Amino acid sequence: MKEKISALMDGELDERAAAPVLDALGRDREAAETWRLFHVVGDALRGTAPLSDGVTARVAWKLAEEPAVLAPRPRAKREPRRWMALSAAASVAAVALVGWVAFGPQQPAPQIAKAPAPPPPARQETASAPATLPFTSATNDYLLAHQGFASRISLQGMVPQVRTVSETSAEAGK
Repeated sequence: MKEKISALMDGELDERAAAPVLDALGRDREAAETWRLFHVVGDALRGTAPLSDGVTARVAWKLAEEPAVLAPRPRAKREPRRWMALSAAASVAAVALVGWVAFGPQQPAPQIAKAPAPPPPARQETASAPATLPFTSATNDYLLAHQGFASRISLQGMVPQVRTVSETSAEAGK
């Protein structure tokens, strides 16, 4: 039995194995004395002073002398209903606000008096080249060095890389 008490003190017994040992400690005076002795030995090994005899009785007597603290009764059950009602009202107000903003009356756009449109220009048959600005190599180096600071959208795909590697035909001829 002493081995089981030692294992219980060390936390080596599971709940099923500890139940009969705890039952024996309550019934068997020798087992209870072994429990107390093992704790005294443990206290001596750790260097803590053992408690004096009768400490349990003194603590119980001091607790009996303490005045009773009267706590207020718990509030009535209507309090949770009140909070639930306030929560529901706040939810309805939020939905109403979103509905008002999304579907509420909108002001019509101001009407601007339109002047008669000029006739469309006559089509020119000559093909014109798109306007390009020549970049110097210093400009390309600057743009390449600072592309990490440019604002980008993650869904642009290949566009940032195309901007990095493209150059004008005038630049390529140098």
